[in-house]
Amino acid sequence: MTDTDNLSRRRFLQATGGAASAVALAGCTGGEGGQSTTTSGGNKSKGNKVNKPGDDANVLRLINSTMSTMDPIKATDTASGTVIQQVFDGLMNYPNGTVEPKAQIAKSHQVSDDYKTYTFKLKEGVKFHNGDEVTADDFVYSWERLAASENSRRAYFILDSIGVKHETKTVTQDGEESEVYKPGTLGVSAEGDYTLKIELSAPFHSTLPMLAYTSFAVIPKGSIGDKGSKDDSKKHKDFATKNPVGAGPFTFETWESNTECRVNKYDDYHGKKAKVDGIHWRISSSSDARFTYGIVNKNADMVTSFPTPKYDPNKVSVDKTDKLGRKIGTYGKTKGGATMKYEAVPTINAFYIGFNMNSVEKPVRQAAAYALNQKELADKIFKGRVKPSYHFTPPSIYPNGAKEYTSHAKNNYPYGYNEQDLQQAKKVMEDAGYGPDNKASFTFTVYESSPTWAEAGKLLRDKLQSAHINMKVEKAPFSTLLKRGRNGKLEAYSLGWIMDWPAPDNFLQLLNPPQTDTSKAAPTSYINWSGTEGAEQAAEAWKTVQDNAAPTDEAQKARNEAYVAIEEANWEDVGFLPAYHRIDERFTYNWITRPKFGGAGYSRQMYNTVEIGDRK
Repeated sequence: MTDTDNLSRRRFLQATGGAASAVALAGCTGGEGGQSTTTSGGNKSKGNKVNKPGDDANVLRLINSTMSTMDPIKATDTASGTVIQQVFDGLMNYPNGTVEPKAQIAKSHQVSDDYKTYTFKLKEGVKFHNGDEVTADDFVYSWERLAASENSRRAYFILDSIGVKHETKTVTQDGEESEVYKPGTLGVSAEGDYTLKIELSAPFHSTLPMLAYTSFAVIPKGSIGDKGSKDDSKKHKDFATKNPVGAGPFTFETWESNTECRVNKYDDYHGKKAKVDGIHWRISSSSDARFTYGIVNKNADMVTSFPTPKYDPNKVSVDKTDKLGRKIGTYGKTKGGATMKYEAVPTINAFYIGFNMNSVEKPVRQAAAYALNQKELADKIFKGRVKPSYHFTPPSIYPNGAKEYTSHAKNNYPYGYNEQDLQQAKKVMEDAGYGPDNKASFTFTVYESSPTWAEAGKLLRDKLQSAHINMKVEKAPFSTLLKRGRNGKLEAYSLGWIMDWPAPDNFLQLLNPPQTDTSKAAPTSYINWSGTEGAEQAAEAWKTVQDNAAPTDEAQKARNEAYVAIEEANWEDVGFLPAYHRIDERFTYNWITRPKFGGAGYSRQMYNTVEIGDRK
């Protein structure tokens, strides 16, 4: 048994492969259409107290991709998270997807002078959908599940990232010993019905933003088992697919895989009661089908999935850009004959080409970096719907801001800022002994749901021919790509990362070399970065990040320097080749009145304040 006060965050994440098993999926995304997922069973609710709509006149009609679960601690996909956001509440929330967390069920909070104890006062009278009042004991139960349940895919959020105090125990698997969480030892306690205390093993700068994530949502105590770590399998299946009980503005009605999901207005909601009677999502894994349903046939009130091949940038008219960088205007006319309200928001994400360093040599990786013109990629392939990227950390959370992001890239990016250099690509390969009769080769795997990444791959493939490199582009289902990556069976691949919390370490954990080893459990990325000066620099910088996690100016300065060191080490070794930062767009019909969303993305927005006018 080991107390994690004596186990560093970095060591713990390496040791607890099982507990942190979802780290490689946490913010991982396939791209334009949201995150791909596996399917789950068809489901109906069991008698929640709801205000069921008599018809669909005041029901918000939306489109969703394939969902996986309604359990907040199990969901790792955007599709499930979008619905979970409507049904469950937590202590904190990102209001309308902005990145500044605000109190939700919390009424107030205090932080100790050493930043290690957080004490929250809860609102009184908050009701679950089953009529029970929400108390601090419910949060203790819910977070114990997050830490210990076999169904949790976010255990590392609470055990490692925030670093809530707990004990570990030694387990042996395949002849190797490791330390894993000891159930029942979590440093979260109820100090009466409406006071919740959280004790951290060390200060952590992003505690409040992390608590706004849906994994920390509250569910009724004992609803899935007597102890949070011992979910009853039958109860869990019922909860996760047929009868999820939360405290959000909508109650669950039904979910049928690849068909639909419905939620209804909850009249006893503690916050702003929904202005719509419910929400109906049409579920489809096909971007073309979603386009036809929402744009051509106008069956959805708001659309976020607009396939790039069918998108015409000349139909965008921007009326204004607000202080958050959101572009507001119109799009149209569409193939359905409508002019729609248009939002384009620079959300916090990064998309990249990853290289398995065990399979693709450094000269080949560097040649690819010289050959890739990020601006050409953004303009030619993505029609201006993305911004060129040169760091893995997104601009809005880059150390000292977006201006420093651009300045550092312009002055330091070694492979050409907004340009390609095929001569240098050829030179680096010839210096390594390659030539017309001795070409290098590798396979670039893209997820099959993204025609844009396939086109990007072909563009890069054609350029690399002149640098003595044969690059093959292949497509794979998103889940297959991830499985092959975890097993070290990819040479190069396309992926993206969307924020779990708005801080660089949420992204740069993927470039901590020990966490990229595909021979170990739960690699955060699939690049096998080791044995180079760059890897040593990145690992040392990551240790500095972990050792300076306090919310102080001094610690922030140390972290900022380390963040940049990781980015520059990655530039040198090209484990990740930065490609673009996505701009999230939403297209809304004129009969809908809705608040704008922020940098956390539309999937973090609640829809209780949306209003429906007369549909035309």
